[in-house]
Amino acid sequence: MFPSCYSKPAGSGAKRSSIAKLLLGVFVVYMLHTVWLLYGFLNTKPCDGGTGEHCIASYLTSRPRLQLSVFTCLVPDNSQLNLAVKIDPFDPHSTFERQVNVSLPQETRANGTLYAVVYVHKAGVSPLEDSREVHYAAQLTTYLTPTHTEGPRDMQKQQQSPRSENPVSHWRPHLSITMMSEDFTFNKAGLPSDVRRYMRVSQDGRQMIYLPLLLVNELSFRVRDLVEISSSTAHLPLTVSYEGISLRGFRFWVHLQDVVYSLRQFGFTEENIDEIKETLVGSNLYLLVLTALITALQLICEFLALKNDISSWIEKKSMVGMSRKSVLWRCLSTLLIFLHLLEETSLLVLLPVGLGACVEVWKVFKVFNIQWLWKSSKVHANKLDEEERRTVEYDTQASRYLSYLVYPLCISGAIFSLAYLRQKSYYSWLINSLVTGVYAFGFLSMAPQLFINHKLRSVGHLQGTVLMYRGVNTLISDLCSCASFFSSSVSFSSSHQLSCFRDELLFFLYLYQRRRYAPKARRRESGSHSKKLKTQ
Repeated sequence: MFPSCYSKPAGSGAKRSSIAKLLLGVFVVYMLHTVWLLYGFLNTKPCDGGTGEHCIASYLTSRPRLQLSVFTCLVPDNSQLNLAVKIDPFDPHSTFERQVNVSLPQETRANGTLYAVVYVHKAGVSPLEDSREVHYAAQLTTYLTPTHTEGPRDMQKQQQSPRSENPVSHWRPHLSITMMSEDFTFNKAGLPSDVRRYMRVSQDGRQMIYLPLLLVNELSFRVRDLVEISSSTAHLPLTVSYEGISLRGFRFWVHLQDVVYSLRQFGFTEENIDEIKETLVGSNLYLLVLTALITALQLICEFLALKNDISSWIEKKSMVGMSRKSVLWRCLSTLLIFLHLLEETSLLVLLPVGLGACVEVWKVFKVFNIQWLWKSSKVHANKLDEEERRTVEYDTQASRYLSYLVYPLCISGAIFSLAYLRQKSYYSWLINSLVTGVYAFGFLSMAPQLFINHKLRSVGHLQGTVLMYRGVNTLISDLCSCASFFSSSVSFSSSHQLSCFRDELLFFLYLYQRRRYAPKARRRESGSHSKKLKTQ
């Protein structure tokens, strides 16, 4: 009785719904697993010796007299140690800061490295003779490519005599030492893996004790604080600071340093890692957990939006109601953003942007009805029907009205950015000017599509699910950016985030047009469907 044409859309819709439910289920399971891990991280239970558990007590419980010594060396071993700082007696619960001048060996001045070895040992005893000493080695130097801020004359000199861009040794002027000063008793069977890496266990009669958990905070230094080491540099200042922390704080810093190490493996630059460090260090644990949950939600929304966008364009047979100029503009703007980010970001950020650019290029071929004939190796453009030609006319009319506003703004912006040309090349100036125009006026590219919707009195040609996912995603980003701006001194907003406003603006206008035009469309569809049933 029912037409057979309804079977295919229902099957494809059910398939898409099952994939979405599967992804949602995986996301829920992942979030529950993350919450369980965080609960175990925040609530480490102490050992109860009365129940027969094997406990490991702290060495600091007996209040031994300790000494903190900081040595410098070329190789982090027990040979050729030069004493830099000595704290005797050393109180693990205290907080102090000392500034000393460190003499640089000739090997370090010749673009070499220098290490700092921090020892906590018995007072009055050499750390090499103490069987219960703990130590931690950290680099005092790091290699970076030198950056030069030069004027036009200096740039001309540099072009005549180019400088070497090889990495140069830089000095870290701050050494931040932390140690767990809490008298916590661990359960041997339930020892956390992150603590086990830093733990040394010793036998004291029948009782097992663990030596102090020592850590050098690698998140304390910034790239802007590094000092380039030259061959004539004999001494450099070093600020040594210490802070006693709890078990929760110790595990927190260990996990943060693991995150920074993973970012380096993914290809993040030191400048990008610096921004992440300021975010991590300047926030508390609960805010970071909330940020991680929001980021996971945004990733799943972006993935679902991309999946629905590709599937809807694959099934789209007619381009009635689709703005060619909007699709072409979005393709060009995405490619420009990809070229702009290619010079200043990591591979992890470039991959989703590059995938989005490929999808936008494919949409251009789709909306312009361009096909590649493999047999003749020619490009063929299909002819348009009457409704598609009417859509093209509306698109051209809206683009002409929009050009009266966009062209003057873009030209004035390019003239205003001529000062950028004094410090960069012509290619960088061109890309920067175009990307600035995309960020500033990118939301105007949606105006032709909205104009076509108004003329056709319909929004059925748009994919509402994609707009919903992207609208929710960008709305969450904007709310988080505003909250972070008012709650801390760290600025999380960037020009790249401004390009997301086009999805949010289109989403709200789409909701307005859907409410205005959809009821009439439903009445027409219900009326035509009832007529078909009567004829049958």
